[in-house]
Amino acid sequence: MSKTIEDLIKAEAKRQQETLSLIASENIAPAEIREATGSVLMNKYSEGYPGKRYYGGNEVVDQIETIAQNTAKKLFGAEHANVQPYSGSPANIAIYTALLKFGDTVMGMSLPHGGHLTHGHKVNFSGKAYKFIQYGVDPETGLLNYDEIETMAKIFKPKIIVCGATAYPREIDFARFGKIAKKAGGYLLADISHIAGLIAGGVHPQPFPHADIVMTTTHKTLRGPRGAIIMCKKQLAEAIDKAIFPGLQGGPHDNITAAKAICLQNASKPEFRRYALAVVANAKALAIGLRKLGFTLVTGGTNNHMILIDLTSKNITGMKAERALEKVGIITNKNMIPGDLRSPFDPSGLRLGTSVLTSRGMGEREMAEVSMMIAKVVDKPSSPAVLSAVKKEVQVLTRKFPVK
Repeated sequence: MSKTIEDLIKAEAKRQQETLSLIASENIAPAEIREATGSVLMNKYSEGYPGKRYYGGNEVVDQIETIAQNTAKKLFGAEHANVQPYSGSPANIAIYTALLKFGDTVMGMSLPHGGHLTHGHKVNFSGKAYKFIQYGVDPETGLLNYDEIETMAKIFKPKIIVCGATAYPREIDFARFGKIAKKAGGYLLADISHIAGLIAGGVHPQPFPHADIVMTTTHKTLRGPRGAIIMCKKQLAEAIDKAIFPGLQGGPHDNITAAKAICLQNASKPEFRRYALAVVANAKALAIGLRKLGFTLVTGGTNNHMILIDLTSKNITGMKAERALEKVGIITNKNMIPGDLRSPFDPSGLRLGTSVLTSRGMGEREMAEVSMMIAKVVDKPSSPAVLSAVKKEVQVLTRKFPVK
């Protein structure tokens, strides 16, 4: 007999409880955010913006959206905020739509070096619609080479420079990027999707006032619902808003807007700063543990929520490591490393993040345990005895720190 959707949701809840998620782009949304997402607000249609809707009955929704906008502006020091984007990728496309013409020159971080598909990869709409110049990291250090990026910007004169990453374990120098964009005569777009929670918590520098536009998803380090926000300087507000609606989207998801508002309010509290500090401390502790156990880390470590492992010296590919770890209940994702010669489907790296484990209440002591579990599996991925033993260790740890 086939399982019902209710059965499958329960199965997913059980899977999350019984595994250790080290996916850098995941987190655990608090109960009040899940409740807002499943609320009666999903029944409402609200095309337009507060005070200017195409449907009646939006007096309550207008208040909710205004709270979300104002909280976002205050939290990130923005002059304008649009909280309607459905997700990060369409939000970036909306920004390009607002400020560019097809064929315009843009600079973005190369996907294999840590960027995102929407930062100009050739298989993505961004790389097909615009002339993207891709920059990367220094092959020796794995760090962004700002002098080289500035030289490229002076040569190509991009209309937008995109900064921000999905697999870069170090701080982004928004001030330097801002100066580079200004010298090139273009806008600076900061995609802070991965580090927004760290910025909100005060453990990573703010992109404003250096950036002209800032885009973030709300479901990663911010611990919110699946969705995105675009923030910008006042002079770009009208173009951004028109690109979202009516340019690319119809009615906003009002239930998600409410959840974003709660997420942003939570991120404004002192306890969230403590959480952000713990995320970074845990990532550093996990990195130290892995290095002690013989792992090579891109850039040598981390000062955000993320670690990128170069598995070359371990004689195992990212795909094989990911699958072996999943067998014991440690969830990671294979990832390309700078200069990777392997396929994206079976790359040389593994990406880890500490947001979920920190949300479960784990600390630096547990990170040391997790690093040892990872090492055991990666060193002997085909040993039934090792996999069985580590799986039991995972079960013990997950019971101590349940998902709430």
